[in-house]
Amino acid sequence: MNPADPLRELPQGLRDEQAQLLASGLNTWGDVQNLTDHQISRLAASGRASARNLRRLKGMADLGCCLDLAPADAALLMHAGLATVAAVAGSSPPELVTRTGRLERQLRSGRPPVVDLALARTWILRAKERQNTN
Repeated sequence: MNPADPLRELPQGLRDEQAQLLASGLNTWGDVQNLTDHQISRLAASGRASARNLRRLKGMADLGCCLDLAPADAALLMHAGLATVAAVAGSSPPELVTRTGRLERQLRSGRPPVVDLALARTWILRAKERQNTN
């Protein structure tokens, strides 16, 4: 995901947040990534969006934009307990595969694992590069 990418492909559980963001003129993942806590509180107070879900979207945007991940991959990492670039950078490929695979098994998605060792290694290297540039 690129900061200039429009907000799309959000899960059904985040449709109120998406509507609130779009109504407020926040149309891209970069806009969501740059939200402040104050803006999140205002958005949550002014509509049906929850502050919790808006923070979750901000985390997804941060992971997705920093590591060039699809929104679904960013959500997978967050729900697997790797919610920050530092957490991804500090993990090992087998750990990342184990955590994401465990989450998918708990969800009983029935699909083959999305993350393999090569992909995990790629994400970790991107996260480490991102940490070195910031």
